[in-house]
Amino acid sequence: MLSTVLMLFGCLAVLMLIGTPIGIALGASTALVMYFTTTIDMTTIPSACFGGLNSFPLMAIPFFILAGNLMKSGGISRRLLDTADALVGHIKGSIGMVTVVASMFFAALSGSAPATVTSIGSITIPEMKENGYDDAYATALTAASGTIGVIIPPSIPFVIYGVVSGASIGDMFIAGIIPGILIGAVLMLVNYVVARKYGYGTLKKFSMKRLFSRLKESIWALLVPVIILGGIYGGIFTPTESAVVAIVYSLIIGVFVYKELDLKGIYNTLRETVLINGQTTFLVGLSLAFARYLTMAQVPAKVAGSILNLSSPILILLMINLLLLVIGCFIDNISSTVILTPILLPIVVGLGMSPIQFGIVMTVNLAVGFITPPYGANLFYASAVGKVPIERIAAKIMPMIAVMIVVLLALTFIPQISLGLLSLR
Repeated sequence: MLSTVLMLFGCLAVLMLIGTPIGIALGASTALVMYFTTTIDMTTIPSACFGGLNSFPLMAIPFFILAGNLMKSGGISRRLLDTADALVGHIKGSIGMVTVVASMFFAALSGSAPATVTSIGSITIPEMKENGYDDAYATALTAASGTIGVIIPPSIPFVIYGVVSGASIGDMFIAGIIPGILIGAVLMLVNYVVARKYGYGTLKKFSMKRLFSRLKESIWALLVPVIILGGIYGGIFTPTESAVVAIVYSLIIGVFVYKELDLKGIYNTLRETVLINGQTTFLVGLSLAFARYLTMAQVPAKVAGSILNLSSPILILLMINLLLLVIGCFIDNISSTVILTPILLPIVVGLGMSPIQFGIVMTVNLAVGFITPPYGANLFYASAVGKVPIERIAAKIMPMIAVMIVVLLALTFIPQISLGLLSLR
């Protein structure tokens, strides 16, 4: 068994090192190992792909992607930025604060880290540069803030985790609120310290009149998370149906209220969504085939048994966090969630951790992977938007990674942070 597992992950590593797309690498390594080391019928791979994708909750992913793109094209993201500016623009490091708060707002609409980076960064990075911010720092802050997009609900990784683990997606959405806000708060603290040290940004005078005016303009945008979460917990619709409601709502607001969404904009939005969803669906399908083979080889059960032999639960949890942080440096969060959840969930449940809490811990771990080289998807998106080399961004983002890891440890060992809102129901 050990030799087979080593061959499987060795093939995966080699294929990734030569630049093979992660989805193809997962499928090819599974096929090669199955062909040469087992007598399992090769039709298991397409069967696992299509069987795993034939899931009603997974339909939420393309719908949330489309909803986020419609909000970006329909003027909703710009109004959220204006509201964030009126709310925190008077604090030292004002534009940086606006970037973090606006990312938190947009995270509650899109569920995607890259979408948050591109939507918010395309506006705030140029403004930060004009206000004297170092361009690499401005881009790094945008990349780090974008990670909140997969933590504050709705969250695409939460949907994936719920499908794989059987945990309630609605409960995952509620549990992600406090951790997302907490990460936003620590990133704002880092920005405040850096801005004071280097004199970044200019201060604006706080105006309650301006704040109410911005809130009035963006009220239709701010209602989106209320509608999504309220509808789910009011029993009106499921998380998947809530994504469709978000699409219809975004179309109405973009076309008839803000009047910034025309036929060309809708076409471009649909085209972008199809391209992103095609990549995502391909990746999820082959990840499910990879995970199916691991289960058939009894890898999850044997790894769980080995790790549970360690004497200290604290050491086990620290090792799991370290493993997830390292994996996040090389593999995207969707593939990692599909592959590692069946392996790690039985371990943490054996230690008394709730599946919901572990879903939050895993997502935050892999969210850090969005900003750690060499994979670091947010680094690539932010680099493209800010036109700054990734090497410079990586150097400036280290303090932000450090505070996110502190939050991660708190989420691991203090269950109430994740589960507190659920206990109030």
